[in-house]
Amino acid sequence: MNFTELQRMDGDYIAHTYARFPVGVAEGEGAVCRDTEGREYIDFTSGIGVNSLGFCHPAWVQAVQRQAATLCHISNLYYTAPDALLAKALCERTGCSRVFFANSGAEANEGIIKAARKYGSDHYGPERCEIITLENSFHGRTIATLAATGQEVFHKNFGPFPAGFVHTPAGDIDALRQKVSERTCGILIEMVQGEGGVIPLDRAFTDAIAEICAKNDILLMVDEVQTGMGRTGTLLACEQYGLRPDLVSLAKGLGGGLPIGAALLFEKCKDVFGPGDHGTTFGGNPIVCAGANAVMECLTGELLAEVRRKSARIFEAVAKMPRVKSVAGLGLMIGVEFDGIAGRDVVNRCLEEGVIFLTAKHKLRMLPPLVITDEQIDRGLAILNRILTNWEDETK
Repeated sequence: MNFTELQRMDGDYIAHTYARFPVGVAEGEGAVCRDTEGREYIDFTSGIGVNSLGFCHPAWVQAVQRQAATLCHISNLYYTAPDALLAKALCERTGCSRVFFANSGAEANEGIIKAARKYGSDHYGPERCEIITLENSFHGRTIATLAATGQEVFHKNFGPFPAGFVHTPAGDIDALRQKVSERTCGILIEMVQGEGGVIPLDRAFTDAIAEICAKNDILLMVDEVQTGMGRTGTLLACEQYGLRPDLVSLAKGLGGGLPIGAALLFEKCKDVFGPGDHGTTFGGNPIVCAGANAVMECLTGELLAEVRRKSARIFEAVAKMPRVKSVAGLGLMIGVEFDGIAGRDVVNRCLEEGVIFLTAKHKLRMLPPLVITDEQIDRGLAILNRILTNWEDETK
């Protein structure tokens, strides 16, 4: 199918919820993909942080194929090995005590929201139900996770929203203290506000959150949907902040290309759910968990060290480029702000030259596969640098 045919079919039969770029992707390997016309692109997006091992990593492909030929699905009324092995690996690597598997980041966040409210109700009564989240946050597109999201732009046309969420400015410790009450059961944060512009939280602010939670038996909840699974150079981003969370949500990079979410329940919350309290038909699917187990096996200390090294390489190179106002982020989660240029305009020009980037508000956003090579980084950044250097000429 050529691109014209694909674009027409998409327009006719798929809901118009995505402002797609004019590229039909057909295949990929590592950090490189090709479109329906055979043109090659260097990928700095990982499918919005999903393809942690890049396209079609051999170990991931083998694990998924082997499981697909063995057992595709049964249900959570029975035991299967892939999800048990994945839960064990996550507990051992993160220090959590239990795992609930879902199908997406929004569902993982729904899971920790329900866990926090159940904990509050069990220990203090049903009035202990409020969750504080940050302005400029993003936690998903279900009605509850939209209510948790601290950006009005995502709220338009979808109200009314469920009650029980309170928003406070990121970085403002005094404002946070004023929002805490006897009704507060949890504080939910992203270590780096990805959709909010790739903005890392300040360490003093997260230290204050941890202190407030410990003092008041409020659950510390961390949304690691985008920051988790090695994206920032450690398995969880909160490790770099010295936090000991009570609840963590994972998704995106965990599946390596297949849909999965995980709610990590730490010691305080390990027994909060009993039979019937929560569930999902496809959670813990054997094929998906087989792929996730391959991802876990590949996320070695050596690979995480490489993420940190590559991050420093990109930060240093981009900061020297013309028209760059600032570079922010953590690990291979990077936002670039330009002087007088919209990020989306730069992304569009780079796409024309064979490099795929993302946007985050007015910024260009990078979420390259963790396995991207130095040569691919240099090729992609060379194109970005040339476009920025010649911007006046490029846009006439």
